[in-house]
Amino acid sequence: MTRPQKDSTPDQAEITDDSAIPDVDGESGVDSETTTGSDHEPAETDPGSDTEEGSSTSGLGGTIRDRVESQLNEKDSTTSVFANKDLVHPDTIIDANRIVGRDEQLDRIIELLLPAVKGGRQDNILQFGPSGTGKSLIINATAEEVATLCENRGVDFGVIRINCQRISSEDKAVYAMLQDVSEKTGAEVGIKKQGTATSDKYDRLYEIVNERFEAILFILDEIDYLTGNSNDDEPDYSRLLYQLSRATAEGDIEGRSAVAALTNDTQLIQKLDGRTASSFNPDNVVFPDYDATQIRAILEHREDAFRDGVLSGDVIPLAAAFAAQDEGDARKAIDLLRKAGEMADREGSGTVEERHVRTAQGKLDVDQAQKTINGLSAQKKYTLYALTSVAVHATRSLDSIPGPVAYEVYSYVTESIDAVTKSDDSFRRYAKELASYNIISKDRSGRGRGRGVHNEYAFAIDPETVEETIERDSRITEIEQDSLQLVVESQLDEFNST
Repeated sequence: MTRPQKDSTPDQAEITDDSAIPDVDGESGVDSETTTGSDHEPAETDPGSDTEEGSSTSGLGGTIRDRVESQLNEKDSTTSVFANKDLVHPDTIIDANRIVGRDEQLDRIIELLLPAVKGGRQDNILQFGPSGTGKSLIINATAEEVATLCENRGVDFGVIRINCQRISSEDKAVYAMLQDVSEKTGAEVGIKKQGTATSDKYDRLYEIVNERFEAILFILDEIDYLTGNSNDDEPDYSRLLYQLSRATAEGDIEGRSAVAALTNDTQLIQKLDGRTASSFNPDNVVFPDYDATQIRAILEHREDAFRDGVLSGDVIPLAAAFAAQDEGDARKAIDLLRKAGEMADREGSGTVEERHVRTAQGKLDVDQAQKTINGLSAQKKYTLYALTSVAVHATRSLDSIPGPVAYEVYSYVTESIDAVTKSDDSFRRYAKELASYNIISKDRSGRGRGRGVHNEYAFAIDPETVEETIERDSRITEIEQDSLQLVVESQLDEFNST
């Protein structure tokens, strides 16, 4: 197989798919059949039509306005199963009495943030643990309470909060923080997003902080996503942590400052540059998985999101069981409960039942996978597509996908679309990051004496769903599928014969 020359240049720009992802039910919200005029003449309009300017005739029951009003009237006449839907949004900042199974972590975070109230120095914090284990919930809820206490005591305490999952670089992270503090204080951002040096963005951020706050807390959620250019020796999250943790000592921030970094990566500290690790020097707070009993209690503490009597008795236990199977992710359990309620509302059933939870579970898996995949960089998409191709196109039964086979398929994929083919080491790094997103799982496997060891990959979700999502990328669709299957089979044959 002809192979393009390996290249150590930075990854290509991220591929984005601007097309809307259709609803799992296949409902796009737009009529697939509409009456239009020819390419050159306007469509004829019935002179007696009451169509108003700004509305259009759908051909399926009047104007768009008529249909909107019809659905609005229908919803107004139907009683929702929800009493306070905000309580089943995972990002809602809730009261401490609704926090379950995290007493130790809550007390520790309170202890670390309280110095802000008393005018003392705050320590930096590193919270780590799997997704949905309460990291964001605890720090956000505690920061809100501390901010209130500070206000009551006349202390100007600010919280700047960003989620790094959709931010690709240090530069963009600094601008996101600048936007956040601007919105909270009413100050002008004052500089352009593009064409402005990162150092100038830091300067403007610090300027607003110094004007408005005596103490500041930076909350950096999902910080391990902020990797930047994969060819750099130091990841961007290391640079960001260094700058923020040194800001007070260097005199950039005149008051007291601290950083709370949240991550799923238990090895994050080991990946930091030596000077960053020394400067950041955080207090570690560990968040283990929730068990099924704790997740059930979490959902029961949010049961008043629904009207009395609308939840059938098996809804909360089933939602908790699904989430417990998914590595104890409480966020997923809360999402699941909300989506089940939304389905009941769409049906107008008036009650939330087990069938709603089961249907919501399937939709949630697909929706989350699509969001994650669409946010991947180009090279991670190619890596994932190679793994998917082996899983989907192999004619033999595979318990897992051998890494060497997947890399050869990756090389074929990148060659086919004239993209840069990264090294085997880069491929393994991309695959490791995909495993951290719970799209695939990774294990090591030996092939017997003298035959070495290699990575084996398996899909945590349906690989055909993954393939369909990636194939919305126009470049990927250029790949000839019959040829791709031949490559998969030939690489599996070669791997098994060596």
